[in-house]
Amino acid sequence: MPSLMVDFIISLDGYAAADGWPGLWGMEGPEYLAWLGGDTEKQHTTLMGARTYRLMSGFAAEMPDDPNFAGLTAMPKVVFSSTLRPPLSWDNTELVQGDAVPAVEHMKRHGTRPLRTLGSLGLARSLLVAGLVDRFRVVVFPVVTGATGRERIFDAYPDVALDLITSRTFDGRLQLLEYAPTVLDGPPGAGGGR
Repeated sequence: MPSLMVDFIISLDGYAAADGWPGLWGMEGPEYLAWLGGDTEKQHTTLMGARTYRLMSGFAAEMPDDPNFAGLTAMPKVVFSSTLRPPLSWDNTELVQGDAVPAVEHMKRHGTRPLRTLGSLGLARSLLVAGLVDRFRVVVFPVVTGATGRERIFDAYPDVALDLITSRTFDGRLQLLEYAPTVLDGPPGAGGGR
């Protein structure tokens, strides 16, 4: 059965982006970029919502020769949206207009490729709540964007226990943390927990 990984980049204070800051907070380094472009990072189906699709397909159209966007264009992608209409312009992209949870359950039961989210905070949250997420991975960028940060990643999440699977440092400053998540009914010891 294919696994599903939620994959985020995040500031230390929990934001997905910040006003006025460049992409990746301007902190991408050669080691991190090489890892992003590696073959093992491209052997999955990417899941995303409409807003992420619009953003990323726009970047891919503007920079078709960029190796990262060319790789993303070549890989299979599934977009969950009630606002987009077929046909989609980005190559290798399937549109699912219904509920993402049963569609992803079906992909996990009948598919062969691992699944990974790209951005799409609401989609990732709904898949986690439904118990479909096998791995939860964040790359923490060493910035605090309290004044300019937007899109707090974990707002409206349930309580989740995370068991560390692996960690890595890129370029002496970026921290990759990969966890196995367990959604909790409440705080441990208060009748909730695992």
